[in-house]
Amino acid sequence: MDAKLPVSEDMAVIKFTWQDAFDKGSLLGGAKKQSVVSLGYEQVCVLFNLAAVHSNIAALQSLDDDRGLKVSAKHFQSAAGIFEHLDSMVWSYESKISTQDLQPDVLKSLSLIMIAQAQESFLKKARQDKMKDSVVAKVAHATSNLYQDAMKQCQKLNVKGILPKDWITTVTAKHSYLQALAQKYQASVAKNAQAFGEEISRLQQAKKLLADAAAVGGTLLDFTDLQGTIQRSLAAAKKDNDFIYHEVVPEPAALKPIDSAVIAKPTAISKPMNSKSIDLFEKLVPLVVHEALNAFESRRSEIINREISKVRESTQLLDSILVSLNLPASIEDLSGQSVPQSVVEKSLAVQAKGGLHALESMMNNLPELLTRNREIITESTKLLDEEAASDAQMKEKFGQKWTRTPSTKLTETLRSEADKYNAILNNAIQADNIVREKFNNNKIYIDILGKTEAELSKALPAANAASALKDSPVVKKLREFMAEVDAIKAEREVMESELKGSTFNMSSAFLSSLAKDGAINEDVISNQQLDQVYGPLVEQVQDSCRRQEILLSNIQDANTQFSSAKQTDTSAQQREEVLRQLATGHNTFMELISNLEEGTKFYNDLTQILVKYQSKCSDLCFARKTEKEELLRDLTQSIANQPSQNTPSAPAHHATEILTSYYGNPYHLTVDGANHALERHPPERPPPPNFQQGTTAPRPTAAPRPTAAPRPSAAPQPSAAPQPTAQQGMPYPTQPGYPGYSTQPMYTPPYTGYTPMPLGYNPYSQPQQGAYTQQPYAYSQQPFGHAPYPQQPGYPQQQAPYPYPQQPR
Repeated sequence: MDAKLPVSEDMAVIKFTWQDAFDKGSLLGGAKKQSVVSLGYEQVCVLFNLAAVHSNIAALQSLDDDRGLKVSAKHFQSAAGIFEHLDSMVWSYESKISTQDLQPDVLKSLSLIMIAQAQESFLKKARQDKMKDSVVAKVAHATSNLYQDAMKQCQKLNVKGILPKDWITTVTAKHSYLQALAQKYQASVAKNAQAFGEEISRLQQAKKLLADAAAVGGTLLDFTDLQGTIQRSLAAAKKDNDFIYHEVVPEPAALKPIDSAVIAKPTAISKPMNSKSIDLFEKLVPLVVHEALNAFESRRSEIINREISKVRESTQLLDSILVSLNLPASIEDLSGQSVPQSVVEKSLAVQAKGGLHALESMMNNLPELLTRNREIITESTKLLDEEAASDAQMKEKFGQKWTRTPSTKLTETLRSEADKYNAILNNAIQADNIVREKFNNNKIYIDILGKTEAELSKALPAANAASALKDSPVVKKLREFMAEVDAIKAEREVMESELKGSTFNMSSAFLSSLAKDGAINEDVISNQQLDQVYGPLVEQVQDSCRRQEILLSNIQDANTQFSSAKQTDTSAQQREEVLRQLATGHNTFMELISNLEEGTKFYNDLTQILVKYQSKCSDLCFARKTEKEELLRDLTQSIANQPSQNTPSAPAHHATEILTSYYGNPYHLTVDGANHALERHPPERPPPPNFQQGTTAPRPTAAPRPTAAPRPSAAPQPSAAPQPTAQQGMPYPTQPGYPGYSTQPMYTPPYTGYTPMPLGYNPYSQPQQGAYTQQPYAYSQQPFGHAPYPQQPGYPQQQAPYPYPQQPR
């Protein structure tokens, strides 16, 4: 990928972000991340995660059966191999890597831990298979040594603070545990060899090592079973030695070291890592390589088309000359009665291709395919025309405000494509007409070739026998020439196949040149490769054409001698003419079949191209329609938000006007002479009402509603109290502390079956529970008779609000 994608800070900036595998983050932030613009860094991180996956698969296996142990060992070794590979390649990216999990010492630790666990899987397999004690002791000792290497690596300062603490504890405990296990099995070997002192010494050493393992990792690992086994074995060995053998127990340092048997090894990375994997970027190459490949393909196609055209033109010339000479039919029809063998073979070839019916069927399909392609182009151009008309209409309507790119400029490429496709279809129509003309000219003889041999014999005119020439030298010579013709045609078929089937691996050549020189000399490299492959084929084509010229000259001379020696009459001439037409019909049939197959394929391939073209036109028109709607909405909104024109100046006689509101309140409008602007002035506030203080009166029992009275501005008052006076107009709200304000007593009329209106009722005051306090209000005058009478405390609930009557003004 590094050679295919220019990922770098100054070219294709593609950031690859990964988190530190061992950084758990904090409460306020997540794990440490790093983003690097490097495909190598991405490869390192992917391989790291692949190794982690291998280790997880191995850890999840069951260790109670052989299959689980084998799978576990395999994946641990694969993980160790990947970590070891990363340790060797991460040095080149060390300056770019800031996360701790990809440091070389950490990767080395992980590789050692993985290989130790793989060796431990083999140890468990050996114990389950009950191998010899000496073998198990060697495998256990090797496993202990591998854990010891991992422990030393994990205890380095730059690693100890990165890996989880329980990992280091587990590795340390397993080192002691496995060393104790090796001593235990080696003690069994010593017992079998009747070295009882050595047995006791090794068991004591195993007991001590196991105690150390339990002290370090007793909370993580369970050593109870092995501790019990060693304790019992040691007690039995001491008892037997004390009472029977009386051997001296050697010091641990005097014991012979246990041999090691390392089975697990890191699995090297293979490329590809999986034989069934598919390289998704196999065809991805740098842009300069891609351009070089396109230039090479252009050169290659030019050579192939040129040489194949030469071969086919030469073959057509050869066939036309032989047909004009009526060869080889004339030398095969010396009897004048039977059907020549060459004609029979041509008939069988025509029948194998379907005969006249196949030609007619294929020719009838061409107009349908042509019409389909023409309709696609027409529909596509119609979409473009409609979009252009809509754009022109908007441009005419809004003028310079319609600022988007004109359709004529935007669709120029699509319209040129449409013209190109129309020209292709026109050329195809002309070619179809030529094919149909050839078909009509040779239809009769193609039909004859499609019949049986008996029907062919009847269709041929009879002629006088020329059997005397059957074994003549000129006939033999012509037959030899016809054999050469067949050989040349067979060779040309092979040449054409080789020209089309030649393959090249130019990507590797161009990539190598780019890596070596920093540039690609496409001309030199392409010509070198093309000459190497196509040079011999081009020489074969040229040699075939030269041989054909010589052969045709010899055939014409021999046929002249044959014609002069042959006794001919009218019937023989007619027969030769029919045989010539049949040969022409065969050649035309093969040519038409090839042309129609190519034409059908051409129309089908063109349909797919035109469908994509139509989709592009449709997408463009849809996008332009959406753009038009958005632009039209913005223009409409901008027009609507434009400020209106200034108000014209008012005449002098409009200097002062008085408008009256719906309720009779005057609003004075004056004209400012300087600015010619109307100013609106509210009416003056009326003066507050005057109340007499210190008057009291008994609470009234019931007061009849007066027929006509001025509108009161306060709550109901006792009958003996004087009524307040106020100016006509809107009642002025009273406030506590304002002159004339007094607290009104609460009035509760007796229930008489209806709700009377209290005397002096003020519709703008609101009754409250307990002591009544006049509330301030501020409202606009409303017409009377529109609001329901408020329910008084203590009154019975009414079925419907009782509207109060209109008050006199």
